[in-house]
Amino acid sequence: MQRREFLKTSALAGSAYFLLRNRALAATADAHIEVLVNEPIATIAPEIYGHFTEHLGGVIYDGVWVGEKSKVANIGGIRKELVEKLKAIKAPVVRWPGGCFADSYDWKDGIGPRDKRPRRTNFWVDDGQARKLPNDSVQKFEPNTFGTDEFVRFCKLSNAEPYVAANLRSLPPLSFDQWVEYCNSPAHSTTYADIRAAAGSPDPYNVRYWGIGNESWGCGGTFTPEEYSNEYRRFTAWVPEYGVGLKYVASGPNQDDVDWTTQFFEDILHRRPIHPPFGWSVHNYTNQLEALNFNDQDAYSLFYQGTSTEQIIQNMWIAMGVFDREHHTRLVVDEYGPWYGAGTEVDPTHIFGQQITMRDAIVTAFTLDIFNRHAEKVCMGNCAQLINCIDSLFLAHEDKFISTPNFDVFEMYAAHQGAQAVRTEIAAPSISFNDIQKPDRWGPQRGGGPHSVQRDLTGLMGSASVKGKQLTLTVVNPHLTDERDTQIAIRGGSTASVTATVLAAGDIHAHNTFEQPDAVRAKSAQATANGSTVSFRVPPMSVSKLAIMLS
Repeated sequence: MQRREFLKTSALAGSAYFLLRNRALAATADAHIEVLVNEPIATIAPEIYGHFTEHLGGVIYDGVWVGEKSKVANIGGIRKELVEKLKAIKAPVVRWPGGCFADSYDWKDGIGPRDKRPRRTNFWVDDGQARKLPNDSVQKFEPNTFGTDEFVRFCKLSNAEPYVAANLRSLPPLSFDQWVEYCNSPAHSTTYADIRAAAGSPDPYNVRYWGIGNESWGCGGTFTPEEYSNEYRRFTAWVPEYGVGLKYVASGPNQDDVDWTTQFFEDILHRRPIHPPFGWSVHNYTNQLEALNFNDQDAYSLFYQGTSTEQIIQNMWIAMGVFDREHHTRLVVDEYGPWYGAGTEVDPTHIFGQQITMRDAIVTAFTLDIFNRHAEKVCMGNCAQLINCIDSLFLAHEDKFISTPNFDVFEMYAAHQGAQAVRTEIAAPSISFNDIQKPDRWGPQRGGGPHSVQRDLTGLMGSASVKGKQLTLTVVNPHLTDERDTQIAIRGGSTASVTATVLAAGDIHAHNTFEQPDAVRAKSAQATANGSTVSFRVPPMSVSKLAIMLS
C-alpha cells in the first residue's frame, strides 16, 4: 500500500502523464522510468569518460610504468595489461602530470635520455604517508623516468588523447610556450622538435588539451580569482598553435565556489574581454574516513555527498552564463571520486591508495549518469585516479594487477560515448536515513560538530542515450536492501530486443583483491521487452545497463 500511495503522489512532473496513463503498471511496479527518445539533450562527449594520472604514490611508478627491463609484461616500460584494459573501455583521454604535482613540475626535467634526467623533490614529500618512506623512494624524490614522451606514448598505446596540466604556480608563461613547442612543432622545425625526434618521435604529438594551472585557489598558488585570471591571460596570449587547435582548460573552483567562477568570467569576458576557455575545471571529492570499515548510514551519507555534483554543475553553468551567454565554455570535471584515509592501500608506497568497494562503484556510476544528463554542459570528466590512488579502476603492485568494480562501471557505460543523451524521468521511493555527521578524512566535523540530520536520497538514478537504433539506459539503485521492480516506458520508439548487465554484490563492502580478483564483476541479467515497455527488476546496491534495440 505504501508503494502505491508513493506512486500516486511523488512522480516527477515531467512524467506525470505517463503514470496517469499506466495505472495498471503503477499498481504492480516499485519504480517507473520514462525515456523520451525524441527529446535530445546533447551528444555525450566521449571525453566525459576520461581518466587522471599523477606522480603520486603508486600511480605512475608501479602503476603505469614498470620499466623496460621489468619481468612484468610491458610495452617499452608501460604496463601491458593496463594498456589492454584501457583499450577495452575505449578510454578517450588521460590527464597528467597532476594534480598538485603539476604545480611544481618542470617538464624539461622529463625529456632527453633517462639516465641524464635530474632527480627532484616530489610535491607530496611532506605528506604523512610519504614521510614514513625511505629517502630513495620515488614517492619522495622524483626520478623523472616517466616524462612527456613516455606519457604521450602511453596515451597512443591506449588510443587515448593526452590532456596536459601546465605548471602555472612556479614556472613562467615562456616555459609553457616551449612545452607546447616541444609537443607540437613540426619535424626539424626547432631545437625542441629535434630533441623530441631524438626521443623517438620526429612527428609532432599534436596535444590539444592543456590545463592552465591546477587548483589555483589552493596548491596551485593560493591565488585570488583576480590574480588567477591575470595569470590565465599571460599563459594563453599568443601561444603558437602549429595547426593543432589548442583547447585550454582554466582552473575552476573547488566544489561549489560560485564566487571564484563569477569573478574569473567577469574579468576575462567583461572588464577586458579575451577569448573564453574551452573548459572550466571543477573538482568535487566525497570524503569519509574509512574505505572498508563503514556502516549502512555511512554508505548513504557518501551517496548523498556524491549527488552534490549535479547541483555544482548547475550552479557553475548559471554563473558562467551571466558573462558567457552563448556558453562557449563548458565544464571539465577533471577530479572526482570518493576519498578515504590511509590503511587499505595494497602497498605502503601507494600514497592515497585505497580499496574500491561496491559503494564506490555506485558513486562513480551515478556521477557518470549526472554527466550524461548534463551533456550540453559537461565536455570532459577525469576520474581521480586511474590506478593505485583514490577512486581507481585498477590496483597493481609489481606483477600483481586487478581491475576494481569501477572498471566494470566504465565498461558498462562505454556505449554512452558519442551517443545522443535523451531526457529520462525516474520515479521511485526515496531513501530516508539518519546522516550522522562525522569527521571526514580532512579531520573537521562536517556541519560544525557531531550531530545527526535526517536526509532523503534519490531512490533510483540513471541516464539514457541513443546511437542509431541502440538505446542505452543505465540505472543505479543505491538502496542497500530493497530491489526495485521497474517499468520502463520508451516514448518515441518501440523495442525490438533488450539485454541487461548488472554489477551487484551481496555486501556493500565487497571488493576485488589480488587473491580474489573477480569477487565483484558485472554479469548478465534478465529483462523483458513488450512493445514500448521494458520490465526489469533492479537489484539492491547495484549498477545496471539495459541495451535496448529499437525497431
